[in-house]
Amino acid sequence: MSLLRVAVTPDDHIQGSITAPVIMVEYGDYECPFCGLAHPMVKRLQKRFGREMSLVFRHFPLATAHPHAESAAETAEFAGAHELFWQMHDGLFENQARLGLPLYLSLAKALKLSTDKLRTALETGLFAPTVRSNFIGGARSGVNGTPSFFINGRRYDGSFEFQDMVVAIDLALLEAKASLAPHLRGA
Repeated sequence: MSLLRVAVTPDDHIQGSITAPVIMVEYGDYECPFCGLAHPMVKRLQKRFGREMSLVFRHFPLATAHPHAESAAETAEFAGAHELFWQMHDGLFENQARLGLPLYLSLAKALKLSTDKLRTALETGLFAPTVRSNFIGGARSGVNGTPSFFINGRRYDGSFEFQDMVVAIDLALLEAKASLAPHLRGA
């Protein structure tokens, strides 16, 4: 079993609390069809577990297979620099078939972000080092395809069926609560 080699920090893109009992890290690629299929399932998991689970998204663009993956990740990072990462993240997945500069500019405009600054950021590769850092961290953690999930630091290698992921998260939640139990009893 692979372990997450790069710890979750406040610098990550995280939905929920960094102190939630379950933290699920997803390494994803905006152009990957399997990531696109997983996106609504991840949303369902978030709804199902609420405050007991937080989601971290890290970029793992498979650029040789997906020519728009890198630019989409950089676009999400641009939005993140303006506190709008998750809105752009969702917009990219919801419009996966249309990835490319026209979509990026349209989403940026809808989020009231400067399209000129986005264009410049993409042309200069301003956010490429961040995307590359995510990719390298994923590779160090054993990621070799997308989506790849880690639940409380351990790679999830089961199916991406909703119920199977619920079982894995329930187990991680039980383990997290059990590790807190001695502290709650004063031991």
